[in-house]
Amino acid sequence: MSRIEARFQSRFGAFALDAEFRMPGRGVTALFGPSGSGKTTLLRLIAGLARAPGRLVVNGEVWQDEKTFLPTPRRALGYVFQEASLFPHLSVRGNLDYGWQRVPAGERTLNREDVIGWLGLDSLIDRMPHQLSGGQRQRVALGRALLSCPRLLLMDEPMAALDANARAEILPYLERLHRELALPVLYVSHALDEVARLADHLLLIEAGRITYQGPLAQGLTRLDLPLAHRDLAATVLDAVVVGQDAGLQLTRVASGSVELELAGLHGRPGEPLRVRVAARDVSLALAMPQQTSILNLLPAEVEELAEDAPGQVLVKLALGERPLLARITRKSAQLLKLEKGVRVIAQVKSVAVA
Repeated sequence: MSRIEARFQSRFGAFALDAEFRMPGRGVTALFGPSGSGKTTLLRLIAGLARAPGRLVVNGEVWQDEKTFLPTPRRALGYVFQEASLFPHLSVRGNLDYGWQRVPAGERTLNREDVIGWLGLDSLIDRMPHQLSGGQRQRVALGRALLSCPRLLLMDEPMAALDANARAEILPYLERLHRELALPVLYVSHALDEVARLADHLLLIEAGRITYQGPLAQGLTRLDLPLAHRDLAATVLDAVVVGQDAGLQLTRVASGSVELELAGLHGRPGEPLRVRVAARDVSLALAMPQQTSILNLLPAEVEELAEDAPGQVLVKLALGERPLLARITRKSAQLLKLEKGVRVIAQVKSVAVA
């Protein structure tokens, strides 16, 4: 199985880094943590832009160990920064061709026109960078990085400098790349909604140390980790569209044995769809409610409870083989006499499922 293995240990002024991790050799891995936790430092070490004792192996190729240190130009990687940093004197076409022309024809692993199509750059191809919006510039920067045909793509908070509208514009393109590419991507962010939408695998970093590495869905729902205790705490389910009702504008999806109805028409039957259920949007009952407006009534079992914000409790539920988080008041937990093993009905509004 292809994978990326890294270990770095060093001190940068007052900051100590002691990080070791493995990530899959394909798909999106999110490197998530608060400001100052070491995300960008780790990314620069992987890129060879900074140096510290350690080891880095990318799909079987040693980029760094005790005897080897490949300089950045010899590391087959693409790097997308917070700012697009396009060449101002080159058109979109010229910026894209900058990376493409440096790859020998026999080593090109992507099709140029495919990348342009995936990122929606066809209509922008003759524009100059000053004629582009922030989201458009970042799409061009991503295209330029991809057309260098990297074996690893590094993205350092690529939407941090964008406003909400630009972020909403670029996210669907990133999702499309996620579906289309077999390339491993290390995506740095401190925005949990981005991570939940894009990533498969999670590296959680705090004060220079990796505190969790593993599947995203597990990391988001572990009550001993900080992500479950944030305002945006949520469960992510990778599902498949199994039906739609055009008249009622509802979409039915299935994730394993769990079925949910979502407001609106999303995707097409048979297509994959990632859904996100916020913990604050899940309520609990001990028996199946009657005559309720809530469409998603899911039999579940209490797996774990943890104190959360003042007067609140996080409840981790088991929906068969799938987890689900619910945030309720401590009073509600006491009234329902919740403890491990108690059977409940999880109630999720269709309009609350993202």
